[in-house]
Amino acid sequence: YTSYSGALTSTGKTAAVGLVAVDPDVIPYGTELYIVSADGTRTYGYAVAADTGGALQSGRVLVDLYMNTESECYNWGRRNVNVYILN
Repeated sequence: YTSYSGALTSTGKTAAVGLVAVDPDVIPYGTELYIVSADGTRTYGYAVAADTGGALQSGRVLVDLYMNTESECYNWGRRNVNVYILN
């Protein structure tokens, strides 16, 4: 996902690359993660659970990755990812 400049996450942080949306009942806010596409071709990298959204709370999506631009979102696309919990 992306947002306008200065948008705040559910945890009050300014939305930025490296902050991802989760269902906090599944992955608590503040959890450190490492994210890579399931096929290994794309790496989002290190991230922190800091936001949420409707698709996440419905159980359809495990994480929603923040990108700087809409173009980057479309380039990444919708894909399966491996999420490694680091803490």
